[in-house]
Amino acid sequence: MQRLTTHQFHGEIPAAKSLQEEIRTMTGINSNDRRAFLIKTIGGAFGLGAGILVGNQIFADPTRIASKVADTPDSHPLAPALQLGTKALESLDGVKDYTADFTKRELIGRKLLDSQIKLKLREDPFSVYLKILKPVAGREALYVAGQHDGKMKAHDVGFAGLAGTLSLDVDGSFAMSENRYPITMAGMKIMASKVLEQWLNDLQYTDIDVNYYPNARIGKVSCKAIETIHRQHPKDVKFQMTRLYVEQERGLPIRVQQYEFPGIRQKNPVLAEDYLYSNIKLNAGLTDKDFSLTNPEYNF
Repeated sequence: MQRLTTHQFHGEIPAAKSLQEEIRTMTGINSNDRRAFLIKTIGGAFGLGAGILVGNQIFADPTRIASKVADTPDSHPLAPALQLGTKALESLDGVKDYTADFTKRELIGRKLLDSQIKLKLREDPFSVYLKILKPVAGREALYVAGQHDGKMKAHDVGFAGLAGTLSLDVDGSFAMSENRYPITMAGMKIMASKVLEQWLNDLQYTDIDVNYYPNARIGKVSCKAIETIHRQHPKDVKFQMTRLYVEQERGLPIRVQQYEFPGIRQKNPVLAEDYLYSNIKLNAGLTDKDFSLTNPEYNF
């Protein structure tokens, strides 16, 4: 029997405050080796969430996802979540590029690491430009599929910036040292696809509660949000609770939160991933110049 609870809730979902309000100042990483320091800090700053990586290719097939969602019985608890997520993914059809403010919070080890980033993204060829605002303002990173031998170009600022622009493996140990996902997984399309894939994999389970928040808000942005919660802990399930936020006005998937199962001494699910896109400008007319190392507005 379907377990969908609709909450007439105005404002933030409990325990889901706006990331912009939650960001705190972070301390840097010290190192005696300037280049090692730069590689570590740059690599740690520029991984993004969230997505699925097969080799060096982003795996996100909306057609295949939509087909699987269509085959899901309406009686399954996850059917409403899959339907909302599919519509959100479809809202990106025809979107060639966009600019946005990207805010992320990730659990790395035992620490929640926060970042605020200015983002430019183009779907074809897949291209990403990042300018870090926090924790260290001025860092930049650039990735263009098919260019730079598949590597990310990045530079730091201040003392660490003396090493100049570096080429980093997008999924190498340095780039992933303080991230859960590489830069190749940036974007709302990958983020929504990952959640849908997760829910499709969870169709084998029925002991799931689904809560719907038709009047949620993130700051001043009106959203619809859906929350899925596993009542048990299957061995192959990583997250106990997942939240997907969909912008009311354009139907865009703008935020995902993932909570891991609590540890032995913990009572509640533990926030592990929180990704938010805001101030989104669709089809901004981005060109090759926006993803070029020689752009005079950049500091590569």
